[in-house]
Amino acid sequence: PRNYDPTLHPFEVSREYTRALNATKLERVFAKPFLASLDGHRDGVNCMAKHSRSLSTLLSGSCDGEVKLWNLTKHDCVRTLQAHEGFVRGIVVRYCGTSFFTVGDDKTIKQWKMETPGYGEEEEPLNTILGKTVFTGLDHHQKEAVFATCGQQVDIWDEQRSSPIRSFTWGVDSFSSIRFNPVETELLASCASDRSIVLYDMRESAPLKKVIMTMRSNTLCWNPMEAYYFTCSNEDYNLYTYDMRYLDRPITVHMDHVSAVLDVDYSPTGKEFVSASFDKTIRIFPKDGGHSREVYHTKRMQHVICVKWSADNKYILSGSDEMNIRLWKANAAEKLGVLAPREREATNYNQKLKEKFQHHPQIRRIAHHRHLPKTVYHQSKELRIMKEARRRKERNVRKHSRPGSVPVVSEKEKHVVTVVK
Repeated sequence: PRNYDPTLHPFEVSREYTRALNATKLERVFAKPFLASLDGHRDGVNCMAKHSRSLSTLLSGSCDGEVKLWNLTKHDCVRTLQAHEGFVRGIVVRYCGTSFFTVGDDKTIKQWKMETPGYGEEEEPLNTILGKTVFTGLDHHQKEAVFATCGQQVDIWDEQRSSPIRSFTWGVDSFSSIRFNPVETELLASCASDRSIVLYDMRESAPLKKVIMTMRSNTLCWNPMEAYYFTCSNEDYNLYTYDMRYLDRPITVHMDHVSAVLDVDYSPTGKEFVSASFDKTIRIFPKDGGHSREVYHTKRMQHVICVKWSADNKYILSGSDEMNIRLWKANAAEKLGVLAPREREATNYNQKLKEKFQHHPQIRRIAHHRHLPKTVYHQSKELRIMKEARRRKERNVRKHSRPGSVPVVSEKEKHVVTVVK
């Protein structure tokens, strides 16, 4: 029994503060996010796909046209197939999990069976479609036998037919990625080479609208819980979260990377997303936070090209230039395995304490501190100085101009050029 009368606990806050401080320090001590490295590819890993039904299965495609299926619990490769000549540009698993599709530089779309062929059987695709141009991206519908590819145009394909049922173009020569909305399943979005993000509806004959930004977006990912929101990874080192109904400005600008952001993937809860960058780091952002809560890096990891968040919300997978796929914990200090009831209670209690005292200077300093590679540390310092100089110059210009002639442009509005409907 516990008496909650505050007069009987005169030192309650100071005790709790000490406990919160210790919990924060211990969290940094136990933060060991790296779990395993899956090696076997003979060229850089270019794309990855999660299995739609099985948690422990991962598919990856590399720059030499090879596709591998991995068993994540055993950390080994269960199957290798030579799928394409040249790069594997996209890979996606059918919603039922029985087969998967790949696209490559050899202008083909191939459909493969998910289970390994039996003894003496040939490794043959179920279906091959020869396209007119190179395909650069691929995604599958959540509920129907329909998939979409992008290249010089966005094509919608029926699995039974060898020509697209619909093609979308909007004055642009190439697209880099395409994604179906997991909630509103008829909607798609794509990133184009003219710095635009284009929205489509499969039931319409023309694209819906597009937003043109100051620099090119590489990939995008829809929030799996909130149908309207998507986040795109940009060349200007930032990520932008948009509401598709109001494209004239992003809801949040997520900054921290010091080089182009190459890939982004949401957690299944929709509360966080992970981004992969050319600066050899992976960062985890809260969906409405401007700065990352976590940064992962290793000495050997080179430019991170693709990243995925596992469907059970516990792990992150990253594929990089130096032929490795790495498995990380989504929560760096989390203990894996079965927790005893008292252990779970202690963890929950510590979590609440950390939340309660999170704004105290000492606790905040320890919780936010991350060790960064030397190059990233110096680059971020340099970027900070440049940004401050720009801000100072703008202030001075405004101070010496006619009132109202130099408007204040917010960070969110700076990066959007125009919205075309």
